[in-house]
Amino acid sequence: MRYAAFAAPLAIAIGALAALPAAAETIYVTGDRMLDVESGRYVTAPLIAIDDGKVVSVTPNGSAPDGAEVIDLAGHTILPGLIDMHVHLDGRPEYGGYSGLQFTDKFWTVLGVVNAQKMLGAGFTTVRNVGDDGYNVVGLDQAIGAGWLQGPRIVTANHSIGATGGHCDNTFLPPSINEPSPAVGDSPAELRKRVREQRKFGAEVIKACATGGVFSRNTAPGIQQLSLEELTAIADEAHFWGLKAAAHAHGADGIKAAIRAGFDTIEHASYADDEAIKLAKERGTFFSMDIYNTEYTLSQGEANGVLPENIAKERALGQIQRDNFRKAHKAGVKMVFASDAGVMPHENVGGQFRVMVEYGMTPLQSIQAATVNAADALGQAGQVGVVKPGAWADIIAVDGDPLADVGELADVDWVMKGGEVFKAD
Repeated sequence: MRYAAFAAPLAIAIGALAALPAAAETIYVTGDRMLDVESGRYVTAPLIAIDDGKVVSVTPNGSAPDGAEVIDLAGHTILPGLIDMHVHLDGRPEYGGYSGLQFTDKFWTVLGVVNAQKMLGAGFTTVRNVGDDGYNVVGLDQAIGAGWLQGPRIVTANHSIGATGGHCDNTFLPPSINEPSPAVGDSPAELRKRVREQRKFGAEVIKACATGGVFSRNTAPGIQQLSLEELTAIADEAHFWGLKAAAHAHGADGIKAAIRAGFDTIEHASYADDEAIKLAKERGTFFSMDIYNTEYTLSQGEANGVLPENIAKERALGQIQRDNFRKAHKAGVKMVFASDAGVMPHENVGGQFRVMVEYGMTPLQSIQAATVNAADALGQAGQVGVVKPGAWADIIAVDGDPLADVGELADVDWVMKGGEVFKAD
């Protein structure tokens, strides 16, 4: 009995220790080589140490401790997880025009689950979702963050902000079904409020439509739809709350107004003229140009129900956008990878690397657009888009040499996000 008083608290103490979470075990990833996207050089036989979802060290020709868990990607090239700066996770190109009206509102939320998995499987461990309906994607992001679903890291804009009757409004319905976008405004004060509303419900970036667009009705892509004063109010309010601002802008006037207003990225930038390119370079504005999806829209759009007027707009600007991509890159404008997935299939976005190289980039520059450049534009430099100490362990692997054939990135073999393997072909 004299040991009872001692034994009881000892048992409690041992039980408390047992209840503590186990220390994270370091795992190691190795392969034939790793592309250091910042320097553009290969690291031979890297040993990547990962602890608690983040990279601890990268050692060339390293050896793991005896008994350690090692993932050996022999025969493969290792790269950072890719970043797509312009996606719509709650859409699919198969439902163009009015064909989407056959589904209930929540169909698109469920579709987002599938699209997120497809993008992660394609090697895109981070995406920026620049516009959705019904706050579908912020809910998807929350479910991924809570561990219920698998998908990329999502930086979402919620609803895109725009003018009444503009590209970011609902322009497909007749007056008898008056359902405007919840994010339209027609004065600087109204638009500032729309920014606050989107941030209130989880937006991490603000997207505004400075011009008309391709996939809307009664809007011309080249025509400006928000004034410089209105665009400045949106960008200022976004920055006031610590958010980045992205401007949908096809036409030259809208592009220049958005740059002068202080937007961080210009989406599409199809009709960028010499003055717009000069302004972007001077102010460090990123161009986010979706130059691959033209192929899909022109070949599959009609079968998917895309309206003839939308296909005609895509046919008119697609080649111009590609030529201006080449011109902007040659001039030194900062460029990021942007697919507009949703307009094209999410699982196929890696095909854009080929077109970026075709229109002026080296394979390394196209990869940097989807890694370090994109991370910089997100305000997450050093956290994503690199494999180095302190960054998230977002890692992919491909069979061949992507610097010799960037087409390797259209078929990613292995994907890790935050230290957890998602795909292992």
